[in-house]
Amino acid sequence: MRSTFHDVSAGLSEFYHAPYRRTMAKAARDEEDLFMLIIAGEALGVPNPASYYTLELLPLMYERFHDWHRRMGMEHSPIDGIACC
Repeated sequence: MRSTFHDVSAGLSEFYHAPYRRTMAKAARDEEDLFMLIIAGEALGVPNPASYYTLELLPLMYERFHDWHRRMGMEHSPIDGIACC
C-alpha cells in the first residue's frame, strides 16, 4: 500500500513538474547566451564598460564558446583569436 502511494505521488509530482522543465532549461540557456555575449562582446565590437572584469572570465567560457556561436547561428567563430571549428 505504501509503495503504491509513493508511486502515485511520484507520478503526480512528475506530471506537475514536467511542463516547467523545458521552460526553465530554455530560460537558463538564454541567460547563459546573454552572459556569453557580455563576456565576448568586447572582441565582437560591442563596447563594454566592465571589460576589465569580464576579461578574467573569458578563459572560463572557452569550453562553451563553440556551442554558443552555433546556437547564435554563426557557422565559424566570430572572434579571430578563437578557432574552434
